[in-house]
Amino acid sequence: MSLYRKYRPQSFKEVIGEEHIVSVLENEIKLNTLAHAYLFSGSRGTGKTSVARIFAQAIGTSKNDLYEIDAASNNGVDEIRLLGESVHTLPFDSKYKVYILDEAHMLSKAAFNAFLKTLEEPPAHVIFILATTELEKLPETVQSRCQTFVFKRPNQSVLKEFAQNISKKEGKTLEPEAAELAALLGDGSFRDTHGILEKIIASTTAKKITREDVERVTGAPRAELVRNILEAIVEGNLEKGMKAIQEAKEANADIKVFARMILERLRYLFLLRLKAGMDEYIMRETSEDDFKFLKALAEKSGPNLTSDIILKFIDAVENSGRTSIPELALELALAGCF
Repeated sequence: MSLYRKYRPQSFKEVIGEEHIVSVLENEIKLNTLAHAYLFSGSRGTGKTSVARIFAQAIGTSKNDLYEIDAASNNGVDEIRLLGESVHTLPFDSKYKVYILDEAHMLSKAAFNAFLKTLEEPPAHVIFILATTELEKLPETVQSRCQTFVFKRPNQSVLKEFAQNISKKEGKTLEPEAAELAALLGDGSFRDTHGILEKIIASTTAKKITREDVERVTGAPRAELVRNILEAIVEGNLEKGMKAIQEAKEANADIKVFARMILERLRYLFLLRLKAGMDEYIMRETSEDDFKFLKALAEKSGPNLTSDIILKFIDAVENSGRTSIPELALELALAGCF
């Protein structure tokens, strides 16, 4: 069984970082003030479908009365008309029939129109839960008939702790630097972080997993190359920076990930240079060795490390991989620092 399926939350108390949603749903269940339709939106891997299943279970819906529909492959008007007909049959052995419509934004225009009729006046025994990663693609007429909840992307601190906890359950120790990199690669998704951990854990029999293990398995750039870029910017050494980018390319590193790693560290470096009172926060986000490196480099950086440089690397993250030369955006950002 995949880690994502093995460790996906099974109750509201296991849901991480969505207290603003869980508290409302639990209160509605307690007060018996359930809506007939809910809309869960948010980026991939944030737990929308898991919370929908937990909610269905919490209101006493059995597996016989829980229907999960993938709108990506059932997005036509005929399928939705069949759904509209099926809702009128009574539940098998529950008070409510719950329909979870995943990737709801994939429905065709005609399907949405057909579904709207069902959504406006559903039978009392039916509850719809729509899940989507692209809320803006759902018609306003559909959104207005649902109680809407927006799922937050987990930040890196949450994913770092999450990765360490899952590894511990699997009998492994994920070193802080390794957990930090796994969290970065997870890119705001519990599901993606699970997938990365699965590959890492399967790749070694060792009990302790290092950052080097994560780099080897995922193809993430070496931490040394990120440091070389930061030093190049502070020292005004364009050649050193360009060599680091070239090394990352030759190592077949994911250039977009490399750009994100650089941007993240540049931000910390900038905050340390400003003496903005963010030291404790940055210490929590980085390893002890990394913090010492950034702190020492910040002392050397002076006024040359500006917000304009940060903006150049924000653009580099957005543009990496958009051309046939993936590293070009990084090279342009670096050149713009001099």
